[in-house]
Amino acid sequence: MTAKSAAIYARIYRVTKQIPAGHVATYGQIARWAGAPTPRMTGYAMAAAGSQDVPWWRVVNSQGRISPRNNPFSEHQQRDLLENEGIRFKTNDRISLADYGWAGPALPWLAENGLL
Repeated sequence: MTAKSAAIYARIYRVTKQIPAGHVATYGQIARWAGAPTPRMTGYAMAAAGSQDVPWWRVVNSQGRISPRNNPFSEHQQRDLLENEGIRFKTNDRISLADYGWAGPALPWLAENGLL
């Protein structure tokens, strides 16, 4: 990983750590708030989070769905973690972003973290 990618991942992780339990954000939202070039990079960062204290399970796609991964068990794990936080899925396996979507970090927090 390049130094530039590592810096972007660090920003993505800082933003993701702000998502409160019982809420979700989309890959695109995280990318926008963290200044990442694309939502896909947020996905790569979530996959690389490993043992870091990053609540990766609170990041979903723009349709409010869990995105498929290389390990299908992680999709079940993500759903379990979200449901344990009180998030309910609709019958079409979507999360209502209107009900559970996070509005994002406060402007002062973004400024303090150099993300404005």
